[in-house]
Amino acid sequence: MAQAHNQAQRLTVEPGAAADGMRRIDRKSRNENFPVASRLLAVSRRPHVMAFYRFARAADDIADSPSVPDVRKLARLAAMKAMLSGETPSDAEDVDATELAAAAALRESLAETGVSAIHAEQMLQAFERDVRQPVNTSWSDLLTYCRYSAAPVGRFLLDLHGELDGRRATETGRASDALCAALQIINHIQDCKRDWESLGRLYVPLAWLRGAKLKPDVLSEPRSSEDLRGVIERMLDGVDQLLVTARPLVGLIRDRRLRIEAAVIYLLAKRLAGRLRRSDPLEARPSLSALEKALCAGHGLLIGLLDR
Repeated sequence: MAQAHNQAQRLTVEPGAAADGMRRIDRKSRNENFPVASRLLAVSRRPHVMAFYRFARAADDIADSPSVPDVRKLARLAAMKAMLSGETPSDAEDVDATELAAAAALRESLAETGVSAIHAEQMLQAFERDVRQPVNTSWSDLLTYCRYSAAPVGRFLLDLHGELDGRRATETGRASDALCAALQIINHIQDCKRDWESLGRLYVPLAWLRGAKLKPDVLSEPRSSEDLRGVIERMLDGVDQLLVTARPLVGLIRDRRLRIEAAVIYLLAKRLAGRLRRSDPLEARPSLSALEKALCAGHGLLIGLLDR
């Protein structure tokens, strides 16, 4: 207990270390497939979005660290969960001040806004699953993973804007879940080679690889074979189906700023999925240019303003 108390004290004794860690996380936000706390959102809500992002990114960095043993990863994630709940971590060994600071900041944000902690807690479940179960065996397995790793991001934003209340909450949540899952799977396809080689993590359904008479090591090849290309196309077909489910989201959102944000993100997902149809993620990570992102932003602005 004394060790945990001393670790918790680091948040006040070593504020510089936590601040440096937050700045590193903020820099990573610029490389996401979707805008994080963008200017499209109300100024009053952006700090709360960043608090959620910092918490999620800090936890994700734990799960993705190749040098940390699994048992320590799980302990550090548990420490973040305890801090989020306002408890003193029972095992704070090797927990970085940034991780605890991010959890404490999100706890304060949730208290201020009244947003449920369930979204952050579900994300922690996803990161724990990354540690315990690094291989997704089927498409349904991958969708279940996305339910915890991706859907809570959209649900948090909807909750923050009061969009999960009322008679259309179920429909809104379903469309948001589909959009978030589509973005997550797009990201998994973009990073399939790095995830396998660096982390031993497989988000390409193992059953689909086996059905094509392939092994996961095929992801380490310089370029995709025709058979692997078929598996990736099958994943993109699933992404397209998710985007069909997600399409009504923009018209369901009442808040104008969030509606525009959702339209932009939807268009980014559509364009990224199209890019992956024409690119090979084993050769280079497919991404969008600044011009393409700007076009999505402009088009999304029009859709968000008119789609009511």
